[in-house]
Amino acid sequence: MAFINLKKKEVQVKIVYYGPGRGGKTTNLEYIYQKLSRRIKTEMVAIKTHGDRTLFFDFFPFEMGKIKGYDIKIQLYTVPGQVKYNATRKLVLRGVDGVVFVGDSAVVRREKAILSLENLKENLATYNKDIFQVPLVLQYNKRDLAEQGIPILPIETMEQDLNSELKVPFFEASALVGNGVIPTFKKITAMTIASLEKELK
Repeated sequence: MAFINLKKKEVQVKIVYYGPGRGGKTTNLEYIYQKLSRRIKTEMVAIKTHGDRTLFFDFFPFEMGKIKGYDIKIQLYTVPGQVKYNATRKLVLRGVDGVVFVGDSAVVRREKAILSLENLKENLATYNKDIFQVPLVLQYNKRDLAEQGIPILPIETMEQDLNSELKVPFFEASALVGNGVIPTFKKITAMTIASLEKELK
């Protein structure tokens, strides 16, 4: 459930970008940060772990309006992708309101994406959250690898692997150039806020 700051009349909404290591979570956040930099009052904070990192920043999305007269403040996080940092991943998920799962399209990364989604499900369960109830968007990233001759999975395969049961919205993306990044972000924000409005009724 979002954190409600009565004093500041703010609803703090937490969205976490989750997925396997080197899948493009950080690149997504860096692109969003750069695009929205005029509206962001805080610095993007990077908490480095050996060979991996967690990113965080927050901002006010003006066009989203208010919830029950409260300003909406969006907090965006990434988690470290490597398995050995599972305790950190779990910690970052505490109090999460919405999740973007970033899957790497490369054929060689197929297994890692499947395992990471399973890990997300388990880690949400530790907070009594059901992956089928949490606002969730899938992003099939690195579609541009095909241009470099690197074999990528067809969208149908990724849908079968990751979304056959969940049936959540998905976007094709190339976070390095920014394709699909903002549509993914807009969708998860809209879904999360709609879910919170329902809860607050």
